[in-house]
Amino acid sequence: MKVIVVSGGVISGLGKGITTSSLGRLLKARNIGVTIVKIDPYLNVDAGTMNPYQHGEVFVLDDGTEADLDLGNYERFLGQSLHGAHNLTTGKIYRAVIERERRGEYLGNTVQIIPHVTGEIKRTIREVALASGAEVVLVEVGGTVGDIESMPFLEALRELSYELGEGHMAFVHTTLVPFVGPVGEAKTKPTQHSVRELRAIGIRPNMIMARGSAPLAPDIKAKISLFCDVPPEAVISIPDQPVIYEVPLVLEAQGVGALLVKLLGLPEREPDYTAWKEFLSTYRSQRGHLEVGIVGKYTDLHDAYLSHIEALHHVQGRLGCTIDLQWYDAEDLPRNPVALGRLRRSDALVVPGGFGSRGVEGKMLAIELARSQKIPYLGVCYGFQMAAVEFARHELGIVGANTTEVDPHSPDPVVGLLEQQKAVSDLGGTMRLGAQKVELTPGSKVAGIYGREEIWERHRHRYEINPAYLERFAAHGLRVTGRAPDGRVEVLELADHPFFLGVQYHPEFLSRPEAPHPLYLALVRAALARQEVAPPVAATPARA
Repeated sequence: MKVIVVSGGVISGLGKGITTSSLGRLLKARNIGVTIVKIDPYLNVDAGTMNPYQHGEVFVLDDGTEADLDLGNYERFLGQSLHGAHNLTTGKIYRAVIERERRGEYLGNTVQIIPHVTGEIKRTIREVALASGAEVVLVEVGGTVGDIESMPFLEALRELSYELGEGHMAFVHTTLVPFVGPVGEAKTKPTQHSVRELRAIGIRPNMIMARGSAPLAPDIKAKISLFCDVPPEAVISIPDQPVIYEVPLVLEAQGVGALLVKLLGLPEREPDYTAWKEFLSTYRSQRGHLEVGIVGKYTDLHDAYLSHIEALHHVQGRLGCTIDLQWYDAEDLPRNPVALGRLRRSDALVVPGGFGSRGVEGKMLAIELARSQKIPYLGVCYGFQMAAVEFARHELGIVGANTTEVDPHSPDPVVGLLEQQKAVSDLGGTMRLGAQKVELTPGSKVAGIYGREEIWERHRHRYEINPAYLERFAAHGLRVTGRAPDGRVEVLELADHPFFLGVQYHPEFLSRPEAPHPLYLALVRAALARQEVAPPVAATPARA
């Protein structure tokens, strides 16, 4: 078992997840089996009940685990699926320890942080390594060194390093080197203090990843090397990049892959980045320009929709067309005619998932605009449900149509609570979650996009389309073209529209740089086709 630990210092939000993902990509390019574990020191059992403004989007895995968004980065960089054991939280660890204590497994012992909590952490990491069969396990420690929450995890990793022995574990520390003053002088003192904090708990970093707005000068690297007791070649500069997928090549150019191989005694192989470089070359090619509007209620923090952003980046890497994302606050949209006018000029629209009543009228306003003006539209989860409500109101004339999530007493509940959800009291981990089968209608647009009639997609929802309205939908052109095996509605598509699709599942979670998701590819292709034939946009606003 070989382990690489990625810790962080100075401040949070330095991009440890991208660093960890990139290190995994370096190893995978050498045909070395790799997997990744994310440690989140918060007491929540998982990310499912947290507000996206605190931690960004909740990323759902195949097994239904609601995880930190870094798990999405891992899957995208490695091109492989992970499961719940790969996201380790304080809540999970303490729950496991307490359950063991209640079963009497520690009988006679006083249960303590050391050795019981640290032992549970080590056991979980070892189990992930064994189950995955990977040669190397990357472990990212969330937060920053010095946080009280992360201390048991760092202690466990220190113990694990001792147990595994020399040449089986490497510590990579990510820090900030700020550039301050009128001449942009690089300051190394925060890095020195951060490394000192790490060494005080018994961990000596083998490599320092220095984040900053610009590349580090050789003398700054030498200074960090001297004061932090790290070889000069192990001080790596990671300046800001235009797209995160550049980072593996930035690291490779500084010899990081070869250094990891040396530190861990791994096979020396020539890395292969052929497909990765092709993706980046196409991404940079700028063969045209599109504006895609994203209408949601968490638009002040783009990480709340990270997988949608990356899915569209993957399409840009396939088609070469520059995709400019424009963000619209769904709550603000009905009272902002300027934003509404700009939205009207979009080449495509996406309404992603969400919960609650805030912003629903703005979302339906955007959906009506897309439907009536033939703007390519993709509605995901809540965006799918709102498309059904909007259609019922404005095409079927059902004025009171709504979702019971917004109006529990709606006279026309076009969207309602799943039957099995009605008795649920606990909110964490109780939705319809994870990868599930969807059967597509032969000859439908969506089946043509996927190129098959049976797919597996990840879900995260409590509400569903009410089947009582489906006949009236179909009579007016909104057809069900995808269902779960038990008959629940999964896909709606609108006839006589270049591209109007709503899906109950979350396709964004399965898009990869080298394999863009078919729905996002089809959305952008429809937008490009519309650009070629679209008449000038009229000035009349959509329904307010």
